[in-house]
Amino acid sequence: MSAETGSGDTGPHRGRDHFRAFRGRFGTPTAYGLALLVAGGCTFVALAANSADAANRAGIIVFGLLGAVIAWRFGAVRALPDPTGLTVVNYAKRRRLSWAEIVGVRFGPNDPWVHLDLADGDVLAVMGIQRADGEHGMAEARRLVALIAELGEAPEPDRDEPDQR
Repeated sequence: MSAETGSGDTGPHRGRDHFRAFRGRFGTPTAYGLALLVAGGCTFVALAANSADAANRAGIIVFGLLGAVIAWRFGAVRALPDPTGLTVVNYAKRRRLSWAEIVGVRFGPNDPWVHLDLADGDVLAVMGIQRADGEHGMAEARRLVALIAELGEAPEPDRDEPDQR
């Protein structure tokens, strides 16, 4: 990858999309489409049902909206990199990490998404980089590894000062 001219960035991978979000290629638009379909379909059925009373119509609409919210959350999974760290947004949780907290990236052949090994011993799934996306998912995993290698290295201790053990 080449650096953008005039961008002011000096790193080898700097450019317009250096810090673009990690998102599912097919899962995100599918989930958003499903959310709209469920909400619209349930609303249409509720309004078109001639024999249903107001409570049943309201129940169908609420059910559709609940299904739409769940589908929308599936579409919202992503990982947002910036110069100071990575924000991972999964179905139910959001977690902010500094680059130095991430010690490894795993994306095994049977893993549905990337897993980060963290300095505190935890493992965090990054559902925004998915195996279902094929080569695009693999390329995004490699981009994440490159960002971690570039920005995640802890600073070396000053060699002039003795170790304070």
